[in-house]
Amino acid sequence: MYKKHVLENGLTIIGEEIPYVKSISLGVWINAGSRIEDEEISGVSHFIEHMLFKGTRNRTSKQIASEIDNLGGQINAFTSKECTCYYVKLLDSHIDIGIDVLSDMILNSK
Repeated sequence: MYKKHVLENGLTIIGEEIPYVKSISLGVWINAGSRIEDEEISGVSHFIEHMLFKGTRNRTSKQIASEIDNLGGQINAFTSKECTCYYVKLLDSHIDIGIDVLSDMILNSK
């Protein structure tokens, strides 16, 4: 069963613990997709998705990729009509690094 918690700042956290699984998937879903784009800005959500992997104030694009790759993890994103999602998959022992990299991309993108 999953748990849902809404923080004071409005951020919704949804999680599910599966005790016998030693990996984690973390995702940040943003309400930005082609459904809300006017014709003159068509594709901007997908463009921004790619730009977040180009670096932050704290990491280069290579550092973003290698920090997760060196742990045997995956980092990726997708844009749909409804949302844009940025996610990492890692061993559960590396959850702090996954949170740090994703939050850096979202909050400190160049």
